[in-house]
Amino acid sequence: MITLKKIIVVLCVFIGCSIFCSCSKDQILGGYNSVIQLAGNTTLTNDIALKGERKYGNDHYTGTYKAEYKDFSDTEYLFGGTSIDRENGKDISLSCNLEITDGTAQLFWTSGSKEPVILLEVSGSYNDTITLPEGGNYIGVCGKSFTGNIELNIE
Repeated sequence: MITLKKIIVVLCVFIGCSIFCSCSKDQILGGYNSVIQLAGNTTLTNDIALKGERKYGNDHYTGTYKAEYKDFSDTEYLFGGTSIDRENGKDISLSCNLEITDGTAQLFWTSGSKEPVILLEVSGSYNDTITLPEGGNYIGVCGKSFTGNIELNIE
């Protein structure tokens, strides 16, 4: 997650930029948005630690993920980031097939400091369009002794 220290460093960089160069407000905000997006990518589960295979789409908010789990008790943050103004708009279309053969699993969406929204927690399919508010938004899966598989597509 983004720490207070990271936020302070980012703010110092942009204050310094605005003092030492003649940047327009839009240039400063664009640069700030880029840095915030990079910082938000650190929340995503590292490819090496993932149980499945993730392929990103146009950005880290979109793509595909397929995985087979065996006795999985953890959380994976698969897609998302922090953005003030996402280039590809605020809407994402999400489709998921989840099969639980043992344990429990949840496909979730977390936004800012709000409680995570459970999108799917039983074997079945989920299809919907989500409008992402500004800030941190992540789609992930968590399990407790979860054995089964997931196929996720976000456009």
